[in-house]
Amino acid sequence: MSFDLGSRYLHWAVDNGVATCTIDRPNRRNAMTASMYVGVRRAVQALNGWPDLHALVITGTGDVFCPGGELGGDHDDTPDGMAAAAAFGNEIVPFEAIRRSRKPVVAMVNGICQAGGLLMTLVSDLAIVSDRAEFRVPEVLRGVADPNYAAYLPAHVGLAIARDLVFTARRFDAAEALAMGLIARVVPHEELATATREAVTELLRGAPHARWQMKRIMNERYGEIDGMTLDASIAGPEVVEGFRSFVERRPPSWIPDGYAPEGRV
Repeated sequence: MSFDLGSRYLHWAVDNGVATCTIDRPNRRNAMTASMYVGVRRAVQALNGWPDLHALVITGTGDVFCPGGELGGDHDDTPDGMAAAAAFGNEIVPFEAIRRSRKPVVAMVNGICQAGGLLMTLVSDLAIVSDRAEFRVPEVLRGVADPNYAAYLPAHVGLAIARDLVFTARRFDAAEALAMGLIARVVPHEELATATREAVTELLRGAPHARWQMKRIMNERYGEIDGMTLDASIAGPEVVEGFRSFVERRPPSWIPDGYAPEGRV
């Protein structure tokens, strides 16, 4: 079953009613262009629109699942990529589509999982995670006030840990993510694909309507997402400086004297 997700960096495959969307942009470490984010949303829409599809697996390539959005401005992977980038905001990203999907979405986290990649993991119905995975919430380092994290993260790990992860942007491994309740399953890296297939099999044994109702009730804990905050933040001066400092491999200008590390934050 072929399907064009609208980006050459996203690959679509179907096996026995289970679709896989693979993020594959190795030259940019799987950084997501606007068209790639839209493409993941299209994958979720296809899952729910086609009767022959029963579940969707989202994964990455190499040692990277998804590090979040493209910070260098290279969004032209499709003819409409730059237009999508110009409209970038909560209307582009797929998080709410995954959260509200009637059919199950599974994150197969094969490696580095940050920013938008971690958000996709949080709202997936299941996350099967390699023991080599590494996590981070780097948004404030780039000047981004992302309300998705304010909604999702405390519901998973509690307010104190959410504050620690958001405000420090520190890196943490799969074992710590499991211990804090951010994720539920960590497997040896070489068993990741097998474990994911087994998890999908377990999911599909449940009655679809009952599963959807339970998902809907549990996801109400997240509350509504203040999309206007993200839109305003993306258009603000801190994001301009945050992205520019990343590209120029230097600390952003808002770090007080004596606190900036050498090189890029």
